[in-house]
Amino acid sequence: MTWAVPDVSIIIVNWNTRQLLLDCLASLSAATCGIEAEIWVVDNGSHDGSVAAVARHFPDVFIIANPDNRGFATANNQAIRASSGRYVMLLNSDTITRPGSIQRLVHFLDTHPQVGVVGPRLLNADGTLQPSWALFPNLLTELTGKKIRWRRRYPTVDDSPAYETDWLDGAAMVLRREVLKQVGLLDESYFMYTEEVDWCYRIKRAGWPICYLPTADIVHFGGQSSKQAVTRMKAELYFSKLRFFAKHYGQGTARLLGHGLQMIFFLKATIGSLLIACSRGRHAVGKHFVRDGSLLWAAIGRRVQQPVLPERF
Repeated sequence: MTWAVPDVSIIIVNWNTRQLLLDCLASLSAATCGIEAEIWVVDNGSHDGSVAAVARHFPDVFIIANPDNRGFATANNQAIRASSGRYVMLLNSDTITRPGSIQRLVHFLDTHPQVGVVGPRLLNADGTLQPSWALFPNLLTELTGKKIRWRRRYPTVDDSPAYETDWLDGAAMVLRREVLKQVGLLDESYFMYTEEVDWCYRIKRAGWPICYLPTADIVHFGGQSSKQAVTRMKAELYFSKLRFFAKHYGQGTARLLGHGLQMIFFLKATIGSLLIACSRGRHAVGKHFVRDGSLLWAAIGRRVQQPVLPERF
């Protein structure tokens, strides 16, 4: 008996988002109509019954149950190594895939063999556009907090709209397995955030175009895991930015970013303290400024070491 290789391995990392995860899984059947898909859920030590619920309602889903939270990159890498699909899809648990969306992404890679990565159009819960593409970060974008949403039309075999960009949001992206064999897996030095930017940077440097496909729609609620640990995740965000700059632009540029952010948040903390003092401790914006300043100091205080890459794929 010949075993067919799945077209795509869909990997979902979960941390205490039980109902969102079940809703996401329920949407996949219509999204993958016409293609063969295997589905992996990597649970990072959830305590809300996620693993049992998936096993009960979706017995065909492969489950990796970690005893603790190992972060986004490490968890995805676990399933990537174990999976067998021609393509690998990273998909957040807080998403709902629209009918035919994943089939369209797979078809795009099938018909454009030179493309390394493709991502869908992400939508907010109310149906509005959620921008999910951008140029790689630089000092200006990080200090101003503004991403450059650049993209250019990519030539397609059927003249359907597609766009090339620098990086895509890791909430939903499909990669060619050959790309992984060439550039390696996610950098596990990132616990949370920026790991997809780092991955896309390495993929682009290896010569693979990265495309955005607006004809494939996926709803992304956003931040559902992160909001369970806001303080730690905010610190991880700052640290991941500094790590990316140190790794790809050099320690000197990373220090410039760190000093620039310190200056900005020092001013915010000062203003915040004044607002709190003037309002007798009740000013919410002031407290937010002070908290962000302290988190940045904590992130900068952590040593940005040389990246620790996982084993080659």
